[in-house]
Amino acid sequence: MSRNFTIAPQEFYHLYNRGTDKRKIFTRGVDYDRFLALLYLCNGTNPVNLREQGQSLAEVLENGVERGELLIDICAYVLMPNHFHILAREVAEGGISEYMRKIGNGYTGYFNRRYDRSGTLFQGTYKARHANKDVYLSHLLSYIHLNPVKLFEPTWKESGIVDRSGAENFLDRYKYSSYLDYCGNYRLESCIINRAAFPTEMKTPTDFKSSIKEWLKNKTEYTKV
Repeated sequence: MSRNFTIAPQEFYHLYNRGTDKRKIFTRGVDYDRFLALLYLCNGTNPVNLREQGQSLAEVLENGVERGELLIDICAYVLMPNHFHILAREVAEGGISEYMRKIGNGYTGYFNRRYDRSGTLFQGTYKARHANKDVYLSHLLSYIHLNPVKLFEPTWKESGIVDRSGAENFLDRYKYSSYLDYCGNYRLESCIINRAAFPTEMKTPTDFKSSIKEWLKNKTEYTKV
């Protein structure tokens, strides 16, 4: 993928990709669980072999797998049925490229074996946008975490939220993003992200949820990024 910028250490990037032909890349819970394990395990210089290291994040952590030197800091993520988003800072030079290569190859291999298919799973090379301003980073933090609302109310961005309380409750139950970690919940998946790497002033869980409520109320500000 050609870009008008060079990915560089200590800079922040919005990384995303979707299934080829917009197909679903997560069809059941075990698929999400495998990708969560890869989000954690691929973030290191050591090779990945989930058959030996563990099939899920819980197994990987229980086995005490050594990842090696970190490639990136993951600030936020969300997994949706046919795509994913990651907000990350590159730590090692070439870290993002190596991380995304490991994620793509590892998950495609798993998915193709499990569902007896072959060929590409993702829509080309991962996409990246440089997040070089704090305002844009704050925007991304909300944008990424609000993605699952579309599963609750598919047209909320166009016509607004009909059931705002229901949407908030849905986010509180959606476990395939870092939303719950920013809400202060302790869970195994908290190890995937490094909240301290996020450059803007970290808010309390209460403040974070308040900002999410404001975004839900003011849908016109929720633009595609």
